[in-house]
Amino acid sequence: MFKKFTNGCVNLVQRFLPDAFIFCIILTIVVFIATMPATGMNPIEVAAAWGSGVWSLLAFSMQMALVLVLGTALANAPAVKRLIVKLASVPKKPVQAIVFVTIISMICCWLNWGFGLVVGAILAKEVAKKVERVDYRLLIASAYSGFVVWHAGASGSIPLQLASLNETTTEQTGGVVTEAIPTSQTIFSPWNLIIVLAVIIIVGFVNAKMHPDDKDVFVVDSKLLKDEVFEEDKKGDTPAERLERNMVLSIIVAALGIIYLIYYFVSAGSFNLSLDIVNLIFLVLGVIFHKTPISYVRAITDAAKSAGGIILQFPFYAGIMGMMTGVGPNGSSLAGVISEFFVSISTTRTFPLFSFLSAGIVNFFVPSGGGQWAVQGPIMMPAGAALGVKPAVTGMAIAWGDAWTNMLQPFWALPALGIAGLGARDIMGYCAVVLIVTGIIVCLGFAFLVPLMA
Repeated sequence: MFKKFTNGCVNLVQRFLPDAFIFCIILTIVVFIATMPATGMNPIEVAAAWGSGVWSLLAFSMQMALVLVLGTALANAPAVKRLIVKLASVPKKPVQAIVFVTIISMICCWLNWGFGLVVGAILAKEVAKKVERVDYRLLIASAYSGFVVWHAGASGSIPLQLASLNETTTEQTGGVVTEAIPTSQTIFSPWNLIIVLAVIIIVGFVNAKMHPDDKDVFVVDSKLLKDEVFEEDKKGDTPAERLERNMVLSIIVAALGIIYLIYYFVSAGSFNLSLDIVNLIFLVLGVIFHKTPISYVRAITDAAKSAGGIILQFPFYAGIMGMMTGVGPNGSSLAGVISEFFVSISTTRTFPLFSFLSAGIVNFFVPSGGGQWAVQGPIMMPAGAALGVKPAVTGMAIAWGDAWTNMLQPFWALPALGIAGLGARDIMGYCAVVLIVTGIIVCLGFAFLVPLMA
């Protein structure tokens, strides 16, 4: 019965979900139309909101492109490749491979989402070469399913923002948060850790159960999964070519990066892995493991071929965010209208649950944690406080909702898809099942567990 339901989801998505860019255009049209009645804007004003937002994610787009390119280049270094191959040899059977990739990806994403996104996809790709008759699409979907826990983990932007009190935090919480909320009340609270553990165990089991029957398995020829291995080029003996192969240059650059990283972590007083720091770690390790500058240049050039989806689609999602957050003559934004609706039907008991659901809906159109928090924080946090709900609970409810609908939002899947060489429709049928399962788990957590423990 469950496998029939899974196959139905996969077939439905395969048939009706267009390319991720077409999906992005459809979302743009839907938000454009919905914004006018919700905010009182006319078409010109909505178009202006779209245009003003289009380039608002340029820095983030570059960060995400670098997550993909630097992570892939590092993985293709000979020494790192050998380590990944050894790790990928652990599972022996298809079901074991699915569970293994799911759990490793979820743990890595919980620790740091950028790290987990790249590691999960690269590991899944390598496992596909080792395990016969494992469904490649489900394997990549399992790697991406780890992303559902990242906002509740050590790199979650919302709980980290609540833990570092400043003027922005006070403003984004509508003045509710006037002192830092420690991560012991959010990320490391017992109830949050229980929900995370439940999601990891159950999703691992569900992903395993979704593996198709042998006749329906989607297998990729291992030759098509072969990556470039960039060994030291010993050809040529001109001064320029000797410089290109000079390991001393790589050592100098790597030493500079290591010195800064040590300075950063000592100054921060904690192991705070921001996206920039993750990328710098990938960069420094890539330079080290590729040994020569020219080997690293070739690795980066090859990896950059997969970044096209990010470059094309992120400006459009930024435009969607611009329309969602644009305030019209009536003083409302579309994202605000959605949030206020859920506030209006909430009670003290149901508010965390409805905060989670509203965040999931808003995230579908504003798939940036920071952008969503800027919109929902000033609405949901004061409303929660008025109902007697702890700010830590409201913040984590929004954080979980922000991560939840990533399972149907191609925005975050693009780096993983670029590494895997697949399209969104290849994995979203399986991700839809993960969406349903995690939605049930988290709803039950906020409806019953949180009132008892928070």
